Amino acid sequence: MKRSNAATTAAASSAEAVGATIVSFGRRFIGLTSVSCAFVPSLPVLDHDTVLGAVSARMAIDRVRDGLLRFQAGEWVMPSKVYLESPPFGDFRAMPARGARFALLKWVTSFPGNPALGLPTVTGVICLSNAENGEPLMLMDARSVTALRTGAVAAVATEALARADARTVGIIGCGLHGAWAARCLVAAGYGPGVCHDPRADVADVLARELEWSTGSRAEALRCDVVCCVTPGTEIVVDVGSLRAGMHLNMLGADGPGKAEASVGAVASCTLFCDEWEQASHGGELTGAVNAGLVTRDRVTELGAVLAGDAPGRPGPDAVTLFDSTGLAVQDLAVAAAAFEAWEDNRVEAQTVVL
Repeated sequence: MKRSNAATTAAASSAEAVGATIVSFGRRFIGLTSVSCAFVPSLPVLDHDTVLGAVSARMAIDRVRDGLLRFQAGEWVMPSKVYLESPPFGDFRAMPARGARFALLKWVTSFPGNPALGLPTVTGVICLSNAENGEPLMLMDARSVTALRTGAVAAVATEALARADARTVGIIGCGLHGAWAARCLVAAGYGPGVCHDPRADVADVLARELEWSTGSRAEALRCDVVCCVTPGTEIVVDVGSLRAGMHLNMLGADGPGKAEASVGAVASCTLFCDEWEQASHGGELTGAVNAGLVTRDRVTELGAVLAGDAPGRPGPDAVTLFDSTGLAVQDLAVAAAAFEAWEDNRVEAQTVVL
């Protein structure tokens, strides 16, 4: 919309008056001088591919493990995840965390019907801020950070909970998060593996990338380590799927009403999770908890195992199950690594001015 010369002149005069007022306040009150110029932050922005280029699978594993240890020690803090339903389409999630020199807010979605529309299931943005003065430091793609920390925590849990001789990996669900679970497990020294997905072409692409094989769900379930990374709308692991010595990473059930394992299968395993409150109310454990089959004393948080505060696998024949609901402190660990890559000039960022 065009503005008249009179309106432009009035606006300019108004701006000058405001500026004069601010300068006047700056002269009269010590500490307000910095307000004499409008603070317009220029923020670097990392897109999806740049985040993935900034943080390797190995780095993500190391950072997520460190973040879980710091969370366990109380050095990093994380309020509960907030869900905003958008029925019948999906939900929005607000996930804050603070640790080290940073504070983070992730605004992320889960819209299961999006692939049919040519859109990703998970989209969103992360705002990284200075924890000492609140200044926004960077915006970055949430989808890539989520994929990296999901894959990384699968590797961290496997290293901590699987049998020492475990090597083969079954991936059930080979989308973005399943692919990064596989890549992180490869970076941690696991494989070869079996890729399974109802979309045969998706499984084939991942199998070719990793030089693994494609196979049925049953073949994937016969591996030493099994990662389930499906939308969580149907059961893929039942009691009959369990074998002595296997380790399960359940990565898909990240909200109320979702489950990849039957209640009986969950109750039959030695149980671990990323954080009890989230897992008991909106994770793989929820159904068994609601049925009265699993109580708090039966579930160990992964951070406690990593810190040596709690035991991990009780023996070689145990069936261990790790319920990953996704923690903001894990996002913070990966986002901080991406920011540091930009600080060190290892990646370039776009810029926006607020």
